[in-house]
Amino acid sequence: MNALVVGADRLGNIPDVLNDFGIHIASHVTGRDSAHQRRAAPLPAGIEIVILFTDFLGHNVMQRFREAASREGVMLVCCRRSVCALQEALGRRIDRAGCRDCSAPCKRR
Repeated sequence: MNALVVGADRLGNIPDVLNDFGIHIASHVTGRDSAHQRRAAPLPAGIEIVILFTDFLGHNVMQRFREAASREGVMLVCCRRSVCALQEALGRRIDRAGCRDCSAPCKRR
């Protein structure tokens, strides 16, 4: 599953946590650039999940990416930028059993 990660300058251990869920970071946007606040821009091609780190984003940037995910029918996960918060948020949305080896579409809760 390809993800667009929005927020935070550095990701630290976040890629390892995402890998445990079978998620690959296809694109990372810090959200600092004023161009990230434009509402009409589409998500990059092939994105299946958008992860927003809310403690590193302004309201306009969050709103823009929430609307884009909704418009394109992409799963949206919002949480603080911490390993524990991300694991909890993903655990509520994704059935983790066999994620690393599975090539089937994810089961959403």
